[in-house]
Amino acid sequence: EVQLVESGGGLVQPGGSLRLSCAASGFTFSSYAMSWVRQAPGKGLEWVSSINSGGGSTSYADSVKGRFTISRDNAKNTLYLQMNSLKPEDTAVYYCAKYKGSVVAAQNAVEIDYWGQGTQVTVSS
Repeated sequence: EVQLVESGGGLVQPGGSLRLSCAASGFTFSSYAMSWVRQAPGKGLEWVSSINSGGGSTSYADSVKGRFTISRDNAKNTLYLQMNSLKPEDTAVYYCAKYKGSVVAAQNAVEIDYWGQGTQVTVSS
């Protein structure tokens, strides 16, 4: 059974940092691309960042470029998102998502076959 379990969310002040983790199990983690996707209250899904299976190729939404860093440890079956210089507009539920393949063909839900349960990030003073 495929499982994606996010952790590391919480309440942080503007300008602060958080590191999200996604522990994966039930599949060969190193063979699949992964993404972080967020959903703010009352809004649709926003692709935050993606990484290919080997970790050598990454992409970021313009809204987080230069502030967030995606990475993965294939030996530990874990995906990470380091979030720095957080802003109130980063407040959302952050989901870990598994792609159907090893590369990011397109950043949309059609390419995703499993989602985590999400972790809440709230940026507020």
